[in-house]
Parts: sequence; structure tokens; C-alpha cells
Amino acid sequence: MIALTAAQIAEAVSGTLSATLDPATVLVHVTPDSREVTAEGTLYVAKPGERADGHDFIDTALGAGAAAVLAERATHAPDGAAHPAIIVEDAVLAMGALAREVVRRVREHSPTTVIGITGSAGKTTTKDLLAALLATQGPTVAPVGSYNGEVGVPLTVFRAELDTRFLVVEMGADHVGNIAYLCDIVRPDIGVVLMVGTAHAGSFGGVANIARTKGELVEALGPDGVAVLNLDDERVAGMAARTAAPITWFTADERGVTRAAEDVAAGRASGLVAARDVRSDDQERPVFDLQVGTDEAAVRHPVASGLTGLHHVHNVLAAAAAAHAAGMDPAEIARGLDGLGPASRFRMERTDRADGVTIINDAYNANPESMRAALRTLATLGRSSGRRTWAVLGEMLELGDARVREHTLVGESVVRLNIAQLLVVGAGARPLYIGALNEGSWGEEAHFVDDAAQAEAFLAEHLRPGDLVLVKSSNGVGLAALGERLATADAVAAPSASPKESRP
Repeated sequence: MIALTAAQIAEAVSGTLSATLDPATVLVHVTPDSREVTAEGTLYVAKPGERADGHDFIDTALGAGAAAVLAERATHAPDGAAHPAIIVEDAVLAMGALAREVVRRVREHSPTTVIGITGSAGKTTTKDLLAALLATQGPTVAPVGSYNGEVGVPLTVFRAELDTRFLVVEMGADHVGNIAYLCDIVRPDIGVVLMVGTAHAGSFGGVANIARTKGELVEALGPDGVAVLNLDDERVAGMAARTAAPITWFTADERGVTRAAEDVAAGRASGLVAARDVRSDDQERPVFDLQVGTDEAAVRHPVASGLTGLHHVHNVLAAAAAAHAAGMDPAEIARGLDGLGPASRFRMERTDRADGVTIINDAYNANPESMRAALRTLATLGRSSGRRTWAVLGEMLELGDARVREHTLVGESVVRLNIAQLLVVGAGARPLYIGALNEGSWGEEAHFVDDAAQAEAFLAEHLRPGDLVLVKSSNGVGLAALGERLATADAVAAPSASPKESRP
């Protein structure tokens, strides 16, 4: 973080300094995790959490070298001395206020461009792609992993320095107003909306509210900003009417190219980034020609992505469109994207074991849309290679009243995609198993186990060399760890007969 004194931070967060904290104390790091206090000049944020109260770890943080504490109440050391602290009413809101001040100071010092990215799926992949592109143009800060909420966004901002040229911010939400709050902190210049799906539908109260919330990003843009919108998603395309910023469409559909050209000609949009001649290689990685602008005679730039699954085309396009809005040349963008694979863990993370078993670990997150996209990729890989396919699936969380229905529909999709083997893990996902049975998956094709340990034992017994295994669930279910163990497991025994192939 840029260096700030305790007095400056207290002013920014409307806090009160304890008598034991020198106002001139310089702070250069911020963390809400006492285990991450490793450097001098650290401000430890004692925020209440779901499982623990950060105030209980103040002594640990100070003992590890923290110079001060941001706390919601005065606390004391075992000897009775008051802790050196900045006292605020709400530690999380104070983190947001401090991040807002950091952004203000960075902008004051440098020509910083802030890019916000939101969507029901694909945020982290798009963020990683965009950060890799922009890093070739100047100092770039982007979230670690999927830091995208009211705590994660400030932690991303705190990594910025005065010379930061590009600040990429991933924005997640589970309630109306969340994105507007994050936008108030970072004041984005470019806003990217990927898609509107059913993730967190339960807490939102329906898909309409999800669309309303994602659109808060483009509402925050001024007329000198750029709204980068997915023309192939009807709900996202509808957000064009909600912003004062010029629109740049991105599309992988030929009809979208035609519509975008019409919009640009009529003044309803200012730009287009499109994928033309979309196809996949033998590993189901997207290959296409990148077109920037509506001129059909313009040079098209070949891109062979390092990501697995055609559903990533829109993420690649979104990153390309945002990079172009930030000033990058199309040829540079295409060169940067060519071969660029995943940077964050558990996003279609592929491991080819020595015994010929392939594990695709996509268990960081899951909703009905991303689940079907991953299953389509698995099915296509199985068809093209003749290898037996396994879908190891856990619960999709936060679907609210739609939970049973959506899991049932995904189970039906597994059967319709002719995936050879289904292993459903956990009671919360059981409707997925029932959906597959009701759709016609009988006998040895569909299986149910209670937990990840049982799933691991089952797969150790039944996997055969050459099998393709997709592991997917919401992050809170914990199947990512199962995927990791499967990826490093010992070789399975050779089969007595050929592995069962995907059904025709």
C-alpha cells in the first residue's frame, strides 16, 4: 500500500486514535488475517467474521510485528495497556473508506485507469487474462485469486502503489447494491459485464435482481468511460440503456457482428470486438480470429487460447475489449492472448497423470450455466478422443428455492450429453443424481456418495487408464481438494478390458 500515517488513515476512515498510537506511525501494509502479519508497518484489521472475531487475535498480530490495529472497540494487552489502534464503528466499511482514499491518491499521482469486471461467471478468468495483457503496458494491479467483495476489493486496492497504471478490480455480489458500493470505492473508468446467470439467485431473490445488480457497474460510468458489454447475453445487452458511457460490444455470434455494426453506424455503440470463425483444437481449446471494429475488410488476428472449453471465448473477448478500451493495439492484444492459459487455481485446471487419466478440476465455483459449459467441454473431449468420461459433481450453492429444480436439470443434462459416468457427491447435490436417473441413466452409469472421502475411494476403485474426469462444485463444498488429490494419486491398475467409451 502507499505509505500513510496513522493520522491520515484515521481521517480517511473517520476513526479515533488510541492514546497509545503515535499519529505519525507510518503504515504500508493492511491485512485482516493475523497470520499474514509478516512485515513492519502493517495495519491489522480486527473485523468480526462468521467463525471468529478478529479482535481475539490482536495480541497475536501485534506480537508478529503489526504496528497498529483497525478495530471496532478498544482492547487491551494482558498487562492492561491499551492496544495501539484506530477505532471505527465498522471495520469492513472502514476498509472501503481507506481503499477509496488510496485510489484517490494514486489517481492524483498517476494517469491510472481502473477497470471493473463483473458477471455471474468468468470474472476471475477474464481478470487474469486482462491483467496479463495490461502488465505489458505498465504497472498493473489485479486481485489475488477471486478477491471480489467488500473485503476483497479493498485488499486489491491496498496492493496499488503511486505509479500504478492499471487497476483491475473483480466485482462480485450477492445482494442488490453490492456492485454500486464497490464502484463508489474505485470509481471505474471501464466497466466489463460478462453474463447474467443464476449464481446467488437465492440471496438476490431472482435473476432480474441479479441483472439489476450487475448493471450497477455500467451505471457508475461517466460519459468519458467505456462500457464493455456481452452482446450475446440478452440481459447484459439490455444494460446499454443504463449507462452514459459509450458502448463497446463483444460477440462470438455472426448475428451479433451484424447487429453491432448497425449500432455503431447508428451511433448507439462506439466499438466492436468479435470472434470470427470460432472453433476448437483437439484439446477443446478455443481458436478464432479476433476482429476489432466493424470494418469487414479490417485485419483479423489469429488467437489460439490456452484455456479449456469454448465457453471461454467470451472471457477472452471481454479481456480483449477491455484492453483495447485501455489503449492497447489489436495486434498486441492478439499476440498476448495467444496460448494464454489459466492463472488462478481450479478453473478447468487440467492434469494428465502418468497412467493416462486426465483430471479437470473446475471446482472453484459452480452455477447452472458454468456447470453445463464444463459438462459440454467434457463431452466434446470424450467424443473427439474416444475416452471414457466421468462427471464428479457436488452441490451448487446459493440457488435458493430453485435448488432442487436446477440440480435436477443438470442431472438430465449429464445424460443428454452422453457422459459415460456420473458420480454425485453430497446430500445437497442428490437431486442431480435423481435427475440423471429419471432421464434414463441406469445401472452402472450414475452413482451417489455421501462425501468427498467416499468419492475418492470409489474413484480409486473404478477409474481406468485413459479416463477423463471433471470435478466441479461450488467452492464451499470442497471438491477442489478432492480434485487435487485425484491429480496426484498413484496410477490405477490396467483394465482387464478396454475402458467403457462414451455412449454414441
